[in-house]
Amino acid sequence: MNIATIGTGRIVELFLSAVREVDGARCVAVYSRKEESAQALADKFDVSAIYTDLNEMMRDSAIDFVYIASPNSLHFEQAYLALQHGKHVICEKPFTSTIRETEQLIELAKQKQRMLFEAISTIHMPNYKLVKEHIASLGAIKFIQCNYSQFSSRYEVLLNGETPNIFSPKFSGGALVDINVYNLHFVMNLFGKPEKVSYTANKHGNGIDTSGVAVLSYPNFIAECVGAKDTQSMNFAMIQGEKGYLNVVNGANGCQEVMIMKENREIKLNTQTNENRLYYEVAEMQKIFAAKDFEKCYALLDYTKSVVEVLEAARKDAEIVFDADLR
Repeated sequence: MNIATIGTGRIVELFLSAVREVDGARCVAVYSRKEESAQALADKFDVSAIYTDLNEMMRDSAIDFVYIASPNSLHFEQAYLALQHGKHVICEKPFTSTIRETEQLIELAKQKQRMLFEAISTIHMPNYKLVKEHIASLGAIKFIQCNYSQFSSRYEVLLNGETPNIFSPKFSGGALVDINVYNLHFVMNLFGKPEKVSYTANKHGNGIDTSGVAVLSYPNFIAECVGAKDTQSMNFAMIQGEKGYLNVVNGANGCQEVMIMKENREIKLNTQTNENRLYYEVAEMQKIFAAKDFEKCYALLDYTKSVVEVLEAARKDAEIVFDADLR
């Protein structure tokens, strides 16, 4: 995988640190609108090529994968451009702003016979796989509670009258798509698409959600997913069954440890050896790419599509409108 990156934020540095550790993957170019930002990132990770022109980068034949970590609203157009140029794509969460955009990307990826991945760390983590292995021992599932709350420094900027990208309808921001999406992935990769979804949010004056609770209704249980960027909390992911409960320590984004309680007996499990939570997703994508396993890639895409559908349904329930909804 010869990868080029779009974006220069913290998540890109975490991604590039993971790429360094995965055999068969390397970064060959970085893009930023500002040359100094691109150069600083390239210097830090020993990348030889920098670009400030996106179209020029897409024409670089040395690049076969493009990793997109730009503001949410740009994911679609940048992924579409990369696919048009015959590149494989890894797109950060949230995958796109709308389900319409997701469907267009999937159609183009299949037409061009290119791989297209959502960069969601949770579902590839070894400890998440432990959850899958042990969930049946809990008996009939009755209730799931997930909380991922992380106070954002940008929230104070919002309160001071500015509109950071992450809290902007123009840039498809908000707590649901930025942070609660991890909880939705945690639940849906285990149990599939819910029968019904509702979303109750604390909203800023511009209509964007700064925190909220999504309720996913399944035939025999309810999943409650809380995400907040305006408060701090103990993070967790709790699955309650008739025979016991399972707690993912520190929540869906990281899956730090799995604790199972049954018959007053506590079991602690942890098989993750790499502290970089993005390592496991990069390793899995490299494995799929090396095997040319388009069937697995497109199965993951179908799953991503289902998550985007639920995200959009939740936003509509809370009457949160992105500029992308109006295009």
